[in-house]
Amino acid sequence: MTPQLQQAIKLLQLSRLELTQMISQELLENPLLEDSPTELEEPVDEKKTQEDENVPDSKEIELTSQWEEYIGDVQRENKESEPISAGGDDPPSYEQTLTRPQSLQDHLLWQLRLSVASPREVEVGKVVIGNIDDEGYLRITVEELASSAGAGMEEAEHALKLVQSFDPKGVGARNLRECLLIQLEQLELKGSLAEVVVQNHLNDIETRRYQNIAKALGISLDEVSAVVKIIQCLEPKPGRPFFADEAQIIVPDIFVVKSDDGYDVVLNDDGMPKLRISPYYQKLLSDKSKRPDAIHSYLEDRFRSAIWLVRSIEQRNRTITKVAQSIVKFQLDFFEKGVDYLKPLVLRQVADDISMHESTISRVTTNKYMHTPQGIFELKYFFNSSISRSGEFGGEVSSVAVREIIRQMVSQEDPKDPLKDQEIVERLKSQHIEIARRTVAKYRTELKIPQASRRRYGV
Repeated sequence: MTPQLQQAIKLLQLSRLELTQMISQELLENPLLEDSPTELEEPVDEKKTQEDENVPDSKEIELTSQWEEYIGDVQRENKESEPISAGGDDPPSYEQTLTRPQSLQDHLLWQLRLSVASPREVEVGKVVIGNIDDEGYLRITVEELASSAGAGMEEAEHALKLVQSFDPKGVGARNLRECLLIQLEQLELKGSLAEVVVQNHLNDIETRRYQNIAKALGISLDEVSAVVKIIQCLEPKPGRPFFADEAQIIVPDIFVVKSDDGYDVVLNDDGMPKLRISPYYQKLLSDKSKRPDAIHSYLEDRFRSAIWLVRSIEQRNRTITKVAQSIVKFQLDFFEKGVDYLKPLVLRQVADDISMHESTISRVTTNKYMHTPQGIFELKYFFNSSISRSGEFGGEVSSVAVREIIRQMVSQEDPKDPLKDQEIVERLKSQHIEIARRTVAKYRTELKIPQASRRRYGV
């Protein structure tokens, strides 16, 4: 595989943001590339331009000199007004003055540095913190932790206990039970009835089988209810306060617009740099005057690289457009009527339709988004498996449409008597959709819908 072909494949799977960043980097590194102007320019006097290339504008020199002098004065004033650092470091850059939300790892490392732990404990503690996920749980075993840190089991256990004593309460736990027990201990409820219930009856709390708890512990339902209220005040996800709450902005790569003839597919090139080869360097390359071979070789290499990049981007745009047009053709009912009419579709069908390989279609549909009359969707959204319809209806229905039906069923259920998976199976069967209970459970999990016992009364 040639380097050029590798670059073309890489371009194909880049998202819009990644492509923009890559083009910006190429504009910095390759002098033969430039971003073509978008506004109309005044006619240029070529003779005057050639003269100006050799003779800098005196006004420009004067302005540049004044600007540099002004910047220097401002920096000197700032240095005089600010305290001098012991190390004599340069003033921080603009980027260094920007703030960002503190992450859970940052918060834990800050506490680790303030602890009275030995240097060795700090090193092992850093490994512990590095393996804590966004929810605040340690997702590896103590054995794996010891191996990663090059420490003994006792050292690893000690470092883990240290981190578990940090804020937020419950951080560093390996499961929900340990998380709740840590919080109860820090609330000075160790040895309490709440600890006994969490230790031995957590499943009964999840399924609201309070009578089982009362019978096992020989206490009243009122006492169980009081304990449950304490437990419900604990945080099952200690890392929640540090969750990133910034909305992800999605810029579509393709617009699908309804027209008199159907639907038009329009590539979104707004804000993308429009590359062209620099006219100055084109003229320099065409000039046959004698120049060092190294310079001529460099310019030719940069010229070939620039041409290949421009052509690869053009090919990428054509491929994305062709794939989008094929998707619109196969999923026309979706664009007209909505998600209930999404049809089963696999990569092979689109690949055969536009005479491309399946791997190409897979790359094109990754991290690319389409703006449609029904909303913005990732291109992969339109590819889904099929589920057979029974009886006289026959045919197939898409798995995405079935998920949407399940979502609507759950949203309309009675909160006092939520639908069990088997009941959902029966309701789907009444709509001539044959599906197994385990498949319903799988789709429900993908939709982030809890099981029926946890949906009762909105729990």
